[in-house]
Amino acid sequence: KFSDHEERLSGSDREEDEDDIEAALKKEVGQIRASTEQKLRRFQSVESGANNVVFIRTQGIEPENLVHHILKDMHTTKKKKTRVILRMLPISGTCKAFMEDMKKYTETFFEPWFKAPNKGTFQIVYKARNNSHMSREEVIKELAGIVGSLNPENKVDLNNPQYTVVVEIIKTVCCLSVVKDYVLFRKYNLQEVVKSDKKDAQQNPSSLTEEQNSEVVKAETEEEKKSPKEVKEENK
Repeated sequence: KFSDHEERLSGSDREEDEDDIEAALKKEVGQIRASTEQKLRRFQSVESGANNVVFIRTQGIEPENLVHHILKDMHTTKKKKTRVILRMLPISGTCKAFMEDMKKYTETFFEPWFKAPNKGTFQIVYKARNNSHMSREEVIKELAGIVGSLNPENKVDLNNPQYTVVVEIIKTVCCLSVVKDYVLFRKYNLQEVVKSDKKDAQQNPSSLTEEQNSEVVKAETEEEKKSPKEVKEENK
């Protein structure tokens, strides 16, 4: 039965009210659906605040494993699969780009890799965009000290470390990750990782390995030790 108010409404008035209610319900359902889809999306673009930097938020995916898998596949197959992406870096944690905030955050963030009994060799790479108040030397020094405090057996290795701590500063946000095979995968450069060693040698015929460089330096040093008389006799 209609209420007294509804009985006084004309047929057209009731139809307009029903149309308004139906439109409101459709709008609400659409908003809920859009919100749910956004939450469930595996990849979502987020404004980074810096030129030439794209930030992709992942859902239910560990970024380190994903990026490492992509680079491992490209390194093995040597197939170039992108023309516009230069580097792909996973970001596992973020904090404010101020030294005190970074120190407090990394004390916990580094634990899965560096807290005893876990240990390993490491290096720290740093890059800042749209930020001038942070000091590269200070950041590396402080973070290396934190890694050392978690386990004194953690050692710095700049040639072939087990772990590379990636520090990316974008405006007032510090993005952090700890990655493997940073040297092997050419600093996570998608354009370089597909190049073969043979091709690199052809492009840089004068390049020398670290071992070869040490041998050259050693030979020159021994030459310098010889007396002028000995050098003269050899020339004869």
